[in-house]
Amino acid sequence: MIIRRFGVWSAARLYAGISACMGLLIGIVVALLSTLGGLAGAAAAESNSGLAGAGAMGAVFGVGAIVILPIFYGVLGLIGGAIGAGLYNLFAGLFGGLEVEIQQ
Repeated sequence: MIIRRFGVWSAARLYAGISACMGLLIGIVVALLSTLGGLAGAAAAESNSGLAGAGAMGAVFGVGAIVILPIFYGVLGLIGGAIGAGLYNLFAGLFGGLEVEIQQ
C-alpha cells in the first residue's frame, strides 16, 4: 500500500485539532502557574498597599491563557497542516509517496 496524496483540508483540520488540544494543555499549565503567582502577589500586596492589583493581574492572565492559547495553537496547526500536506503531495508526486506495510 502506498500513500500517494493527502487531502490538504482534511490534514489541516486534523493538525488544527491536535494543536488546539496541545494549546489547551499548555494553557492550563500557564493558568495554574499564573494563578499561583497571582496568589503570591496578593499575599505580598497585603503588606504593601501600593501593589494591590498586581496579584489579580496574574490570575486574569492565567485564565486568559486557557482561551487564547488553544485558539492560537489551533490556527497555527491549521496553517502548518495545510502547508505540510501540500508539500507532501508535491514531493510524493516527485518521489512516489510513502510505502506502508499493513497486516490483515
